Amino acid sequence: MRVEEVARVVEFLGTHTPRLDEKGRLFLPARFRAALAEGLVVTTGQENCLYVFPTEEFHRISTLMQGTSGSSRQLRDFVRVFRARAHPDVPDRQGRVTIPASLRAYAGLEKECTVIGNGARLEVWDSGAWSDYLAEVMPAYSSYSVGSEEVVPGL
Repeated sequence: MRVEEVARVVEFLGTHTPRLDEKGRLFLPARFRAALAEGLVVTTGQENCLYVFPTEEFHRISTLMQGTSGSSRQLRDFVRVFRARAHPDVPDRQGRVTIPASLRAYAGLEKECTVIGNGARLEVWDSGAWSDYLAEVMPAYSSYSVGSEEVVPGL
């Protein structure tokens, strides 16, 4: 395999707490800026957070969705919302991206945000919602086994 054929693999990790400015721009954490410098797509995520993908990864996922059977109403609904709410952007020189008002409203974003790395994507949460989420899931998390087939199938 030639070097040109190797897909660029980005793994986002960690937790950061940037703020939205008065214009609805989010300062991307410095450690993620290089991976997103050529462009990104922000869209609705689960649990009222936003997903941020490098453009290439968003298109890869979108293409996979296109190739699935459209017979499931649930799948059609998910794909429609995932794509319809998608907002492409390119970070400015200071590493800021604009989060459209409709996406800020969906995620309840006002000023204090938490950005988490979740593998191939970032998630943007309202900081209060992120704290509430952690309070809800951490008691069960501490009892999970990483090697458990029921928690992570195929691991």
